[in-house]
Amino acid sequence: MPYSKTAVVTGASSGIGAVYADRLAARGYDLVLVARRGDRLAALSEKLTLQYGIKAQSLVADLGNGADVAKVEERLISDPSIQLLVNNAGFARLRPLADSSLDDSLSQINVNITALTRLAQAALKGFRARKEGILINIASVLAVHSLPVSSVYSGTKAYVLAFSRGLQEEFSGTGIKVQVVMPAATDTEIWTEGVSGIPLSALSAERVMTAQHCVDAALAGLDADEQVTWPSVADAGLWHAFDTARSTLFDATQVGAPAPRYNLTK
Repeated sequence: MPYSKTAVVTGASSGIGAVYADRLAARGYDLVLVARRGDRLAALSEKLTLQYGIKAQSLVADLGNGADVAKVEERLISDPSIQLLVNNAGFARLRPLADSSLDDSLSQINVNITALTRLAQAALKGFRARKEGILINIASVLAVHSLPVSSVYSGTKAYVLAFSRGLQEEFSGTGIKVQVVMPAATDTEIWTEGVSGIPLSALSAERVMTAQHCVDAALAGLDADEQVTWPSVADAGLWHAFDTARSTLFDATQVGAPAPRYNLTK
């Protein structure tokens, strides 16, 4: 029997996730909205159902909790209508490692890497069986640039970028699309709640993008079949040059001898 198309959005109660929910509902997707705050999910589900005439359901889950991740995995595996997953949930603790607790570091790894990987793998099982599906992983420009306060966060987002690139190769030609989105500073509650360790007021206004603009650019990139989308980068050639240099560097590693500059042949 035919199924309606459903999108799962994690971190959907605010910010980038809530905007994705709105935009995907406008495109006719039914929704499964995942976040910790059930009251906000319920309000958003009701709003989008009334506004767009779609079905929106709340799935309350803390993706830092393994049992809650399993609940979302089960839904991804068991629901054949799911055609799209936005792996958006994540958070930052921007402070020097020496001033951070081990729990802060491991919590970022748990949500930004472990939960994202588990949900991607669960979604891709269904996508592969149906030979179609879209996986959108939200990374960050800090995936390619580490700051003194972002060593763990940048590491987690570098993983998201590398993970997504590998999946793009793995599922090439299968009908499954994998996009990784690279936002720069975006006006979301990660700043206003003081969660990150750096207040939004510390950034100049011209450097901060709205969540609406970020998502709209990301979806335009998806429609254009971009595999890696940089919402704030005007010159697409910069990414192509970076990626070409990366490939050239990798090719240069494929030799079986130490580089001559180390003078190990004496």
